[in-house]
Amino acid sequence: MEQDPTVIALGEDLGRGGVFGQYRDAQGAPLAQRFGPGRIIDTPISEATIVGAAVGMALAGCRPVVELRVVDFALCAIDEVVNQAAKNRYMFGGQGRVPVVLRMPIGIWSASAAQHSQSLEAWFAHIPGLVVVAPGTPADNHGLLLAALQSGDPVVYMEHKELWGTPGAVTPGAVVPLGKARVARPGGDVTIVSWSRQLQACEQAAEQLAAQGVQAELIDLRTIWPWDKDAVLASAARTGRLLVVHEAVQVAGFGAEIAATVAEHTGAKVARLGAPRIPVGYAPTLEAQARVSAEQIVAATQRLLQR
Repeated sequence: MEQDPTVIALGEDLGRGGVFGQYRDAQGAPLAQRFGPGRIIDTPISEATIVGAAVGMALAGCRPVVELRVVDFALCAIDEVVNQAAKNRYMFGGQGRVPVVLRMPIGIWSASAAQHSQSLEAWFAHIPGLVVVAPGTPADNHGLLLAALQSGDPVVYMEHKELWGTPGAVTPGAVVPLGKARVARPGGDVTIVSWSRQLQACEQAAEQLAAQGVQAELIDLRTIWPWDKDAVLASAARTGRLLVVHEAVQVAGFGAEIAATVAEHTGAKVARLGAPRIPVGYAPTLEAQARVSAEQIVAATQRLLQR
């Protein structure tokens, strides 16, 4: 925002720094104190209005950052996202661009129940015209957000609700390219692909597998669309086995797209692991049933190795 006066932010709770504190500076002060209410805009509780206004701002030359608090609330603005932001460039022959960043935090939010704990990245990956990003580390969140702000297209930016407090080294100004995966852990026995917070459980599983003599190559996809097919295909072809793991419901999840692509282009054996097709419960015991644990990932990997 300091470098580009066309970057503005709008959404609920921005004046106080955002529900997760993501609109505060390094000293903890709300960004509204630095940039004023004309660039950090507190809006009414109307997601359709927020996104509709942002699309208009983007077409007029601004680079708006839309805060939708959680992805679950973005469903109130699905027409503005899917039928307006995503399609404008195509329908008007490139005369208009919609460089808007739509922040939609995803994932299970502890003790927040079914309407605040969804992972809907596959929904938006299905829509032509949208870029979909899902960072899993502080450094990637910093670098991918810079890349999203520089993109000329609408970016559905999906940070995880339970990653906001995660500390980590960040290089100021370092841009992480969209569409490029990261090898989080090298290995030669099996390829595990994941993204966002689920990467943490995969890292734990990889440690447990290593203790059993299995070296898993862990790939952090980082961008859901475009996704890094070259990196995944090369790894799966080398290891001969692929397991895709995500926090989202397994049925029709984006893991199915990855698994199908690898099956079509390599001889690797493929499997996927996601959440059961149930709403996320409020009670801790019910919520736990919707989480994909490191132990489940280890078991799925072992089954894949035995095939």
